[in-house]
Amino acid sequence: MQGGNQTYVKEFILHGITVNGGAQSALFALFLVIYILTLVGNISIIMLVWSNTCLHKPMYILLGNLSFVEIWYTTSTVPKMLSGLLSTINSISFKGCFTQFYFFFSCGATEHFLLTLMGYDRYLAICHPLHYNVLMSIQKCAFFAASCWIGAFLWALFPIILISKLSFCGPNKINHFLCDPGPLLELSCERFSSTEVILTVYIAVISLSTSSFTFISYAFIIRTILRIPSASGRRKAFSTCASHLIVVSIFFGCVMYMYIRPSGNHPFPLDKVIAVFYTVVTPLLNPVIYTLRNKEVLVAVKKVLRL
Repeated sequence: MQGGNQTYVKEFILHGITVNGGAQSALFALFLVIYILTLVGNISIIMLVWSNTCLHKPMYILLGNLSFVEIWYTTSTVPKMLSGLLSTINSISFKGCFTQFYFFFSCGATEHFLLTLMGYDRYLAICHPLHYNVLMSIQKCAFFAASCWIGAFLWALFPIILISKLSFCGPNKINHFLCDPGPLLELSCERFSSTEVILTVYIAVISLSTSSFTFISYAFIIRTILRIPSASGRRKAFSTCASHLIVVSIFFGCVMYMYIRPSGNHPFPLDKVIAVFYTVVTPLLNPVIYTLRNKEVLVAVKKVLRL
């Protein structure tokens, strides 16, 4: 090797989810169905918000953005995972690996920002209803949404550059179904503890700050809900708020477990199971949960079905 940043490795082998033959086919069918439902569900929500003027409001604009990011978030990993379930050798080029890494992290960061912004939007709508139209206008919502995308795609550049500059001169088998920081650092010939600490802190800053802001917003929402005089009104508001919190907690909890923890040997089978939750399950659940109890969306759906 002529330089510290040059690599011998031209491609990686993704070990993916390894089970016996029959279960492998069943997993392929299951993940394929979930992936198709995710695409259909999220595309339907985007088209619904786009085509119905009654849904041209900040909450639904953010929901459309969430659906759009979920499409790309799951597409960055699931097709490669599906091909790995059918092939004996699931290879990915060095550039392809870091391209997947970049889009996966960028979309994940965008989802962090959007979920936080959606929580803040609900906080303004419930806790400050008289000033909501001023504090969260269509123009401000569009600006905030664009900032989420731009900020996330810029934020994801640092970990990509940091890890891609390391030397990969030994084994090229990644014990995962996607190119993730942990497995990639395990393969590096220049494994520095400082690199892992910097990366962990960098990811922790965005994860902890966005999750804290989101849960604080919902804490104020719950406090306001408790002041509702009607018991039925409180139950309805709590059920909606609880469903949102469940999905947010699954996503943030899985991300924190995977990326904010001490370095060392980790159980990769458990990591793969948890990764399935935030790469396959949450992209399907998020838009469904956010629309399931929404009257305006249900009315818009009924209008479309009557056409």
